[in-house]
Amino acid sequence: MNLNNIHNVYLIGIGGIGMSALARYFKVNGKNVAGYDRVASSITKSLQESGIDIHFEDSINFIPKFFFKKEETLVIYTPAIPKNQSELLYFKENNYYVFKRAQILGLITANSFCFAVAGTHGKTTTSSILGHILHESGLNATSFLGGIAENYNSNFILGGDEVTVVEADEFDRSFLQLSPNIACITSMDADHLDIYGKHEALEDSFKEFAQKVTDQLFVCKGLSLDGLTYGIDNEADYNAENLRIKNGAYLFDVKTPDNMVQDIELNLPGRHNILNTVVALAMANYYGVSLHKIKAAIKSFKGVQRRFSYKIKTENLVLIDDYAHHPTEINAVVNSVRELYPNKKVLGVFQPHLYSRTRDFADDFAMSLSNFDEIILLDIYAARELPIEGISSEWLLSKINNLTKKLVSKKDLVKNILETKSEIIVMIGAGDIGEMVENIKNELLKK
Repeated sequence: MNLNNIHNVYLIGIGGIGMSALARYFKVNGKNVAGYDRVASSITKSLQESGIDIHFEDSINFIPKFFFKKEETLVIYTPAIPKNQSELLYFKENNYYVFKRAQILGLITANSFCFAVAGTHGKTTTSSILGHILHESGLNATSFLGGIAENYNSNFILGGDEVTVVEADEFDRSFLQLSPNIACITSMDADHLDIYGKHEALEDSFKEFAQKVTDQLFVCKGLSLDGLTYGIDNEADYNAENLRIKNGAYLFDVKTPDNMVQDIELNLPGRHNILNTVVALAMANYYGVSLHKIKAAIKSFKGVQRRFSYKIKTENLVLIDDYAHHPTEINAVVNSVRELYPNKKVLGVFQPHLYSRTRDFADDFAMSLSNFDEIILLDIYAARELPIEGISSEWLLSKINNLTKKLVSKKDLVKNILETKSEIIVMIGAGDIGEMVENIKNELLKK
């Protein structure tokens, strides 16, 4: 398949964060773009406003007619789509060009200088910071992001074809489709055990990815991988030190292998975001971007939606929205909240994502969630999975060591949140909980 001969791009699961970035890419490159998703969302609405045709019923009858020109049409699907989805089956059975999202991302980036950000945590924030640094430094890079970067209100930063920034997603071993020149690995915590089975298999996949890096790999200090290291106060090759907080922002210095940059200002909470910033700095600096330009770009970076996003921030009430869906990520959120609001009572509202992940990390989830003063659980968001017998939010709730805990339905969520005495409310999860936050914000402001 030659992308130059493709005039029509149809995306199955177009509302996914990675899929929608591809939709934007092909749209700005002059292709006819349309797609299907199971439910409408803020992302699908934004795509429709840009002129992309989207429908929400699984039927080829809703697909625009010119997408049936087989030789001119590319079909892209996400692994989250069920294998028996009727549109996907139709295109496969009729021998269209049908590819997974990761394959197309690999194809797009194969002939570019590719920055790839890998790791079980921190990919989206790190790649967004890196994409922002390159953009602000005048490099004409195109970035495919796994979240909505606040500076651009998009998960796509448009640039040229010579330099790309991508998230290297370990799910379904997707990152092995990429051809990275400079890459980083932020973490290799156990996750996606529905795909890998064992933690060791996940680590082996990361090691295989590391072997694909042609120019330089950066690894978080402590990982069992060869590469330039980065860390905080631990003698890494790129080391953050002299940390302090001033006016709600972090200030710190970074020692590089041959230089030192002082008083970097970061307006994101949490030590994990200092690590994300240091490796983005390291990758850009290794490529040749000056530390002076990098420092200025970091100061102007506004963050990523659903990554510790403030929806309400007053003296007596704070509402935070975060994508955390793994125990390590929840711990990072809790630690950030405790650092910023040490004497405040905190309510965590959590929607577990996937039955398999809930089963595999139940005890770790329980420990993480027990660190809130008050916890509300929603039912498990199934996404691509069928229920697993015995695995439920009620079962998870029983493991949480917290006197103030409850399981609540979506329809009763607003009422229960309005009744809380907590001054800090944190909404966490990777399902559709993010779609509820705006309504909760509006109701809290009426209180």
